[in-house]
Amino acid sequence: MRKILIAAIVFIFASCKTKTADLIVHHAVIYTVDSAFTIAEAMAIKDGKIVATGKNDEITGSYTAAENIDAKGQAIYPGFIDAHAHFVGYGRSLFTADLFGTSTWEETVDRIKKFAEQHPDLPWIQGRGWDQNRWPGKTYPTNELLNQLFPDKPVVITRVDGHASIANQKALDLAGIKAGQTITGGSIETKNGKLTGVLIDNGDNKVYDQIPDPTPEMFTQYLQDAQKNCFAQGLTTITDCGLGWKEVDAINALQKAGKLDMRLYVMLSDNDENLAKYLKTGPLKTDKLFVNAFKVYADGALGSRGACLLQPYSDKPGWQGFLLRNPSHYDSLAKVLAATGFQMCTHAIGDSANRSMLHIYNTYLKGKNDKRWRIEHAQIINPDDFDLFGSANIIPSVQPTHATSDMYWAGERLGAERLKGGYAFKQLLKQNGWIPLGTDFPVEDISPFKTFLAAVFRKDAKGYPENGFQTENALTREETIRGMTIWAAKAGFLEKEVGSLEPGKKADFILLDKDLMKIAEKEILQTKVSATYLGGKKVH
Repeated sequence: MRKILIAAIVFIFASCKTKTADLIVHHAVIYTVDSAFTIAEAMAIKDGKIVATGKNDEITGSYTAAENIDAKGQAIYPGFIDAHAHFVGYGRSLFTADLFGTSTWEETVDRIKKFAEQHPDLPWIQGRGWDQNRWPGKTYPTNELLNQLFPDKPVVITRVDGHASIANQKALDLAGIKAGQTITGGSIETKNGKLTGVLIDNGDNKVYDQIPDPTPEMFTQYLQDAQKNCFAQGLTTITDCGLGWKEVDAINALQKAGKLDMRLYVMLSDNDENLAKYLKTGPLKTDKLFVNAFKVYADGALGSRGACLLQPYSDKPGWQGFLLRNPSHYDSLAKVLAATGFQMCTHAIGDSANRSMLHIYNTYLKGKNDKRWRIEHAQIINPDDFDLFGSANIIPSVQPTHATSDMYWAGERLGAERLKGGYAFKQLLKQNGWIPLGTDFPVEDISPFKTFLAAVFRKDAKGYPENGFQTENALTREETIRGMTIWAAKAGFLEKEVGSLEPGKKADFILLDKDLMKIAEKEILQTKVSATYLGGKKVH
């Protein structure tokens, strides 16, 4: 009887000490990315959220779970968050001609031809990724070859940065574009009085307006394929920069139907339809979707010379680029948004565009605040203007691989002295003490490991340059991980839900076969994602 009583007491005591979880991960190196950058060995997860982190014995002794993962010493990080990307656009690009990395115009056309042969039923031929800066002469081509190959089918292909296109004559005719036309915030290129097919920034809007919307089935396929690739890279939350309300409604429906898992922070495109709808209803918030910002475009891109500069381009005297809208538009929009909870997030590349937007922001933010208005890219900053970020807590949202892509020709555009204020991530970090990082995919590669390499070592995938590009603006490993997790979450007001592995937060985490905080530079791009978990559920 005495033995039975003792056993019962021990059982009751053990039951009181043991809590139930759904999943326990143990024997890991868990980078919680909390305020102290604490490293744990184990964590317990219940109902999709983290309930505890700590030592192996602490967690396994306090919790029981139906599923246990022995990480065998692998590194675990919060799920990566891309602070600036185009998730829907990336999905769409997977179903167009891949023109990234072509070394000549002829190679580009050859890829378009092969794509067209493989997809004979498409009403339009589209492609993305060409960059004339990679070709001999670094000049724009004309559309003559496209006209010869596709006299009766419209073709339009987008530059790598999304700020220029080349259209064949059929596409130009359908859009009603003629030589001599002018447009605010863009250009329609001609040669000897004839259209070349090259359309810069707003110059290609009428062409894309002619392309039919995808069917609901195709739209679903776009997003599911994009999601699969993102999960494979360890990405669990994406900031999609510039969607329409119809796309948002479709995403919301797919998520509610269980057909899309990716967490999305959405910036609405700056247009009258989106403003009319969302200024009336306010932000939209669900478990996996947060619509809380407007994406504005101040200028174009440096590679297509659409970035707006304070002084002329070094390789094109007399040309300074342009703003995409009248300055009064940005001022009036800022005034409206300042009275709401929406973020204003403005694409600004050139030093003139950045200066213009920073002054407008400062006017309406009126000093220190927590509205977290953002400058997307913040690529070229005049030395006199860096302090304008910190004075109104303006967030510079940057993409490290832009630096290592542009470094081959950015000096030609800007000159050595002006380049010093370019891609200045460390200087920008000092303004507010934090900085969100992204890729801008599909403009750049989707890989967060390339982001890590570019931010820490300031090198591209080829290991160039040997000593790094402007390394005075390199970030530390910890700063970079924070920029890819908690700071990226904070940039979208999501830091209380995701971005770190702390009790109460969603269990979005990844297992890596190498530890980014410890491995040598040459191993970074060899790192593989062993598994990706979203809300405690394995998705890769």
